[in-house]
Amino acid sequence: MATKITVSAIINAPLQKVWDSYTNPRHIVHWNFASTDWCCPWATNDLQVGGKYCARMEAKDGSFGFEFEAIYSEIISENKITYVGDGREITTLFEVKSNSTQLTTILDAETENPIELQQEGWQAILNNFKNYVEQ
Repeated sequence: MATKITVSAIINAPLQKVWDSYTNPRHIVHWNFASTDWCCPWATNDLQVGGKYCARMEAKDGSFGFEFEAIYSEIISENKITYVGDGREITTLFEVKSNSTQLTTILDAETENPIELQQEGWQAILNNFKNYVEQ
């Protein structure tokens, strides 16, 4: 059984805006990277069970890049998304908290990098998302 990693952020925005910003490729390209020297030049998202999510992430200097692909296994609109990518299950929960939305992602750790590094990377992407939505 894989080790689970959990990252979370409270976004000061209504649930509908958070959901749209998280799932719409028009928005995904603006936040889906862990640091400012990386970018997400494109993303596609077929948001339905059996549908595919795909995003390209790359260093701005062109030195490295990869595409992340996943297939959705569960979608509860404005509440929960689960997909499997790279053999790992990733679930994101959306929860209304007063005038904000808590986003929590729980994922299976991979085995190539230390858990702490993976957690920092996923948290950095989530923080990037928070900053994008709140601007």
